[in-house]
Amino acid sequence: MAFMTVWNYCVPLSFFTLLSLVGTARCQAVQAENVTVLEGGTAEISCRLQNYDGSIVVIQNPRRQTLFFNGTRALKDDRFQMVLFTPRLVRITLTNVSVSDEGGYFCQLYTDATHHQVATLSVSVPPETPTIEVKQEAVEGAEVELTCLSPRSKPPATLRWIRDRREIPGVVSQQDNGKTVSVSNTIRLPVERKDNGAAISCEASHPALGGQKRIRHYRLDVHFAPTVRIIPPPGILREGDSLSLTCSVTGNPLPRNVLWSRINDTIPERAEFSGPTLQMSRLSQTHNGTYLCQAQNNYGRAADHYTLLVYETMSVTSMVFLISHPTTSHPTTSHPTALLTPDNALDPRDPGAVVETHSAMPYAVIGGILALLVFTVICVLIITIWCSVRQKGSYLTHEASGLDEHGEVQEAFLNGNDVAQGKKEYLL
Repeated sequence: MAFMTVWNYCVPLSFFTLLSLVGTARCQAVQAENVTVLEGGTAEISCRLQNYDGSIVVIQNPRRQTLFFNGTRALKDDRFQMVLFTPRLVRITLTNVSVSDEGGYFCQLYTDATHHQVATLSVSVPPETPTIEVKQEAVEGAEVELTCLSPRSKPPATLRWIRDRREIPGVVSQQDNGKTVSVSNTIRLPVERKDNGAAISCEASHPALGGQKRIRHYRLDVHFAPTVRIIPPPGILREGDSLSLTCSVTGNPLPRNVLWSRINDTIPERAEFSGPTLQMSRLSQTHNGTYLCQAQNNYGRAADHYTLLVYETMSVTSMVFLISHPTTSHPTTSHPTALLTPDNALDPRDPGAVVETHSAMPYAVIGGILALLVFTVICVLIITIWCSVRQKGSYLTHEASGLDEHGEVQEAFLNGNDVAQGKKEYLL
């Protein structure tokens, strides 16, 4: 931006002298242009001359200190340089401009009377990349206060908070620092555990940046209590196996130490600790129990437990013994014993381990059929016995009835009555 002002200076003449010089007298003029430059840049201050006749030209700074006198340096400031001195144009440069250099620079033309023109120098101060201040640490379930600060700009910078491509409205304030302005934008955000590490940014825009922005990125640091989870091993553990339990811990800050313990007992002597991992080799049933992993930070503590159950491993000799005596039981042992059945076989890689095998015949179906046959036989036996008992009772009843009839006939014969009549009456 430049603003030009023209002043015409004429040498005072009497009326008669002026009449005598009509058509020959020419007035001198000086023009000065306003200049706007970025801080740290180079400013060019120009004084344009018209009808210059060799009069003295002086350039002064805003404090009215003479910089140049007819092209000769008068002030010992190497930042000022005379780059051009002609009858039409006088130009000086000022390097590494600061806001203290702002003001009016005088282009003076000395004729019979001293006259001057002022070239105004304006310095624009673009903002630096803003800073982000956190008033207090963010804790899960609370609010965090963030302040974006641009400490120095001219004219004042515009600050905006952005999260997920959306602007977050805040409270803007300005403070005058003399020739520059300090700008701040403050927001308050509720935070949860899931917000830890979330990206947020503050953008500063300014006319001197030409559409570009100065951006400060920030990631939320949300503090929360730890969580603990024991990662169990796959499969069934038997005597002689090895166990590795890893305690997975989260939290902010992350707990430095993980504490392993055994409920109602001590950790086995052969147990080894490697960071959050508990390792035990050559397991036995003495290792059975509940193991506890604990972790804590300044915001709380957490724990998880794992119950270890080591199964007894059968030797080859005991396996053969069980095959020869399939009905043998061990009522005194409190541990489950694996019998070698068609569903189980020895793993050739580990003779002491019992592994499951798959058979082509579904033994569950065979067992069901056998149970049905046994049930049918029992039902037949029950029906046979019931029928036999019923038949025997009927025979005894008829035998008793025959005896009664024989006695009546004998009695009728002795009494001289008609047998047939007696029987008829019996029948009635």
